[in-house]
This record gives sequence, structure tokens and C-alpha cells, in this order.
Amino acid sequence: GAFALDEYALYDSHSADFISSDHSDELVKLSSIAQKLELEVSQSYWKLGPVLPTRRDVLRGSREYVEDCVEFGCYEGRDFWGLHHGRKQLQSMLKIRGGGEVSTQDYNSQLEKKLNELELKYGSEFKDAIELNKAEHVNDCADSCNFFYCANDTSTFSSSWAATEQNTTFASYSFGGVPPEDFAEQFGFPLDLIKVTQGEPLFSADEAAKVIKIAEEEGVDKNEYESGKYKLGGDWLLNLPKTRTWFNDQLKNTMFPLLSHLFPEIISSPSVLRAHSVSLLKYNSSHPRTDVHIDNGILAMTLAMTPSNDYVGGGTFFEHMGVENVLPMDVGHGTFRPGSVRHGGHRVRSGTRYILGAFLLIADRVEHVRRLKNRGSELRSNGDLDAAEKHFEWALAINPKCTTCLKDWAEVLLTKKKFVEAEKHIRRVLDLLEERDSDALFMLGLLLSEQGKDDESIEAYKKSVSLNAEDAELCYNLGIKLGVKGDVKGEMAMYARATSIDPTMGGPWLNWGTSLAESGNMEDAEVMFLKAMQCGSEVKPKAMMNMALIYQSRANSLAAGGDLSGAKAQMVKAAGVLDGAKPLLQQMSSSDDARQYAAQFDPLRLQCHRLTGQIMAGMGDMEACEKEFRRATENFPNSQGAWQMFGRILELQGKVEEAQKAKDKITLLGQFGGAF
Repeated sequence: GAFALDEYALYDSHSADFISSDHSDELVKLSSIAQKLELEVSQSYWKLGPVLPTRRDVLRGSREYVEDCVEFGCYEGRDFWGLHHGRKQLQSMLKIRGGGEVSTQDYNSQLEKKLNELELKYGSEFKDAIELNKAEHVNDCADSCNFFYCANDTSTFSSSWAATEQNTTFASYSFGGVPPEDFAEQFGFPLDLIKVTQGEPLFSADEAAKVIKIAEEEGVDKNEYESGKYKLGGDWLLNLPKTRTWFNDQLKNTMFPLLSHLFPEIISSPSVLRAHSVSLLKYNSSHPRTDVHIDNGILAMTLAMTPSNDYVGGGTFFEHMGVENVLPMDVGHGTFRPGSVRHGGHRVRSGTRYILGAFLLIADRVEHVRRLKNRGSELRSNGDLDAAEKHFEWALAINPKCTTCLKDWAEVLLTKKKFVEAEKHIRRVLDLLEERDSDALFMLGLLLSEQGKDDESIEAYKKSVSLNAEDAELCYNLGIKLGVKGDVKGEMAMYARATSIDPTMGGPWLNWGTSLAESGNMEDAEVMFLKAMQCGSEVKPKAMMNMALIYQSRANSLAAGGDLSGAKAQMVKAAGVLDGAKPLLQQMSSSDDARQYAAQFDPLRLQCHRLTGQIMAGMGDMEACEKEFRRATENFPNSQGAWQMFGRILELQGKVEEAQKAKDKITLLGQFGGAF
């Protein structure tokens, strides 16, 4: 329900200094405005997003939020507690939801002032980074105009959305808990910045079908590329010239005028818009979805190119609204939004869904936060962690509510093993987004796990799964933690979910098989290990070693029951998979996990020789037993155990002289510690 502003007196609760009665009229006015805003939120809770806790803390006078600001709204160095407390409370409330009434001219002058202040604080490196941002922006805009429609200037571009005479209307949805990463001050209350067309579509189903036919003639359905954790079908429009021709007409006649109409806060004219990255994506059962992500542009749009009855599943969702709240968008309709909101494409279970996605730049506005953040991510990928941290810090100095900056910085700190500091950044993200970020919750789980806080780690993973149950890596990690805590049923349920999401992910298959084997279910364990063997090179040799243990276990059971022939057949299988795993182990990475498996290989292979030889001896085939143990000494010449069993079978056959040589070898190995 609505938060009652009058629950908390408008005074400094720490010093109890009431505001002078000279300002009572202004306070009544401010209180009325604030109550109106609160009423608006209470009546549109889902649409506007849950921001109550943060507003409440501000109104209570929490000092924690003195600097909880966006870009220029910080009160550092000023008396937040005093005569103008009421006004600043209202300003803070506005800034929680966005900027609140900042004109373009004021914004540009304030931005320059802010950058100059930060240059004094951070020095020439910061200045160089800002100048690089400007240069890259100019180049990117120029590159866009080489391939996509650009108006020459405002005088040659007179088209407006009103002039299109389309009967298209728009539904507006909440952008979430924080404003866009760049130009945050210009997006006012409320942040209903996700715009979805309704009524008449922007283009017809027949027109969309013709575009898809042209694109398929250009090979769009034969291409795929990786995006985050998933492979997507489709291609960039740079590679589809005929399809691009249609899209350029759309930009000129519909999309640019429409965007200028929807976002007048930041778009001075349709002529300043630039299509930066544009792709036509194909979703089907083999390329079903995207992960949850943000877009690499100040603005982004998604156009539906396929009728909704052509596929089952699919659709665009926004994480802060809930993964099941897919926004309705049939063929010819579109979604338009700032790019920094977390969203994803739902899994297509059958049929084919095409969408056209585009990221946009604004020629007369440089996205300093996004560019600093992207450069920091690139530096992190290249191993320059210190420089990456600087860029994330600079981006946050411009916009302290850049949640992806905080997350990227936390990843650097995780790499540096500064877990406590990284946790602080991630908890700040979750506070800003009110725990509606599955990636941040996943990272919190990792950080807590690194600190030995398993119960808290599991809780973070569970919260993440509740937001994004289709994250295979997340389900896998939660399964591991549940296994450590002894919840085998929950562990295997998470592995089952992970493998259903991504059947090519070997870790869940491997761990699932291990859990089944440990519970005595060897038949199902074998199925899981065989699945794991079909996955990547890091997992396959591990699965092969586990398969060898399955075969050895069966051989022992069969031998104990008197079926020595069956036991022998199982040991032949065990030896085969181990010999196949050896070269793969040698090619594995140098991780601790890889070294652990490599260290287990020799004892396991030697055990395989021993058990096979014992089965041969039990069958009365001493010659085959001797041959097996001799092979063991050839494979492991420095193993006393190999020579001991070889010497023993020689003695049993009366080969005294050769048996003595084996004993001498054992003595020599003992003197030199098993290596000479």
C-alpha cells in the first residue's frame, strides 16, 4: 500500500532540530507533492516497480543515503541535515526513480562540470579516457552511417511520429529499481521507460514474411554465433545487404521518428539517431533462448518478425518483472527501451521465431559510463586488473548506481581473491535492484562459498534460481552446494535441471553420475557418465575414469558371485576407457581439479591391472595373469606394487630366477624412493 509520509516527521531525527516555521508553507507543498508521488506508486505497484524500502530509508533520514544519488544529485560536502531537509528529501525521492526535471541544456553543463571535477580528482588518466570515449563515439557514429540510414541534418529531416498517421499506441512498463546507466538525470519520475506497441502493428505480417524470405535467401538461417552462454541462430544485418535495405527504410520512415517521440528527454531530433549493432535472430529448439543480459547501447529495440502462432514458448521478458511475465508482442510490433535493463529471450520449445534487434547511439550524446565500463571489461579480459578497476571506479564516479559497473568490479576483486570487498559491491547491487538480479545473486553465492559460508551461499543460489531457473551454471553450482550439505535429492534435482537447460554442459552429468554411483545406482550412473563423455574435452577424461570405476565395481560383484568370465569382460572395458582417457588427461588444463584427476589415474590403472590379473588367476589362466602383471611393470616401471604382484605370479609358476629379479627390483625401488 501507499507509504504514509507523515509517519516520519520532517526533521533531523538524530539531533531533533525542527525546521523553522518560516518554511512551513514550503514544507506543506513539498509534503503534498511527495504524497502524490507515493500514491502514484501504490496504485501502480507492478508497473512502476518496488522502490518502497529505499524511499522509506530516505524519508526516515538515514545517513546511509546521503550520497545515494545519480550523477549530479550528490550532497557531498553540504549540510544535508538542516533547513532544506524537506526539499532534499523530495529531491532524493525523485532521484531514486530517475532524474526529475533536468533540461538538456542544464544536463550538458552539469555533465561538463562533473567531468572537470573528476579530472581534478583522478588526473590525466581520467581525462584521456574521457577524450577516448568522445573519439570512439564519433567513429562509431560515422561507421553506422556507412551501413545504416542517417539523416544529414535536422533541416533535411522533417518527419515526425505524428506525421506517420499510424494508429499504434504504446504500453509503458517499469524500467526497474535504477535509471539507465547514462544520462540518468534526464529520465524523470516514474521510470516507465519500457515501451511496447499495441493496436496497429508497425508493419504487416505479410511484409515481415517477405523480409524473412529475403533474409533466408541471404543465408540467415544457416548461420549461428555465440551470445553469452547460448548459441543463437541468425546474423548481423551488415552481412545481409538486401534485408538491411528494408530496415533502413524502416529507420527513416518509422523507427527514428518513433524513438524521438518516445524518448524526447534524450533525443533532440530523429536526425541524431544511429543504428549501431543490428541483427536478425532465429530461435528454435536447437537455438532456443538467450541468457539474461543488457544491451550495448543507450537505446535498444526488438521487432517481432514472426507471427506468435508459428512457435511455442519464446518472447521477451524483463528480470525485475519476473521471468514468467513475457511482454506480449506479435508480428509487426516492437519493444523500445534504454539498453541497460536486464532482459532475455524465453525458450522456444517448438517452431521458429525471428526477431530483429538493434542497439542505438545518439550522435550528440557520448555514453561515458557505458564506454568506461566496456573498456574496463576488455582490460579485465586481457588480464590488466588494476586498469580495469580504475575504469569501473571512474564510471561509478559519474553514476554511482551503475549496477553492471559494480558487478564487473566485483568480478575483478573475485579474481584477486578480495572476497569481502567484492561481496560489498555485490550487496550494493542487490540493494539497488532489490534482489532482482540473478547474476548478482549467483556471484554472491560464489563469494560466500569462497568464504566458507555454505548456508548463506546456498540461500543466495536458491534466490538466483527463483529468478532465472534456466541458468545451467547456476543450477549446477547449487547442486554442488546441496551435495556438500548432504541434500542428495536436492543435489540431483539441480543437476537434472542443469542438463535439461544445457545438455552439452558436462559437469552436471558427471556429478549426477557420481551421486548415483555413491548411492549404489550403478545402472543410472553409467548413463550419466556416458552423457558426460559426449561433452567437452575437460569433462570427457573425468567421465571415462568414472566409467572405469563402474566397470571395476561390476567386475568385483560378478567375481564374488562366481561369474569370472563376466568379470573379465568388465575389466576389459575398464582398461579400454582408462587407456583412452590418458592422452586426454595430458591435454587438460593445469587447474587443481585437472591435477587431482591426473594424480588418480596411475593408482586406478594399476588397480585395473591387479584385478584383471587376479580374475585370470581365478580362472586358472596363469599365463594370461603373468602377461597382465608384466604389462603392469611396463606401464609403471617405478611401482613397487606392480613388481610385487609380478614377482608373486612368477613364484607360483616356479620361475624362480625371474622372480628373484623382480624382488631385486623392489629392493632397488625401496632404496631410491620409487624413482631412479
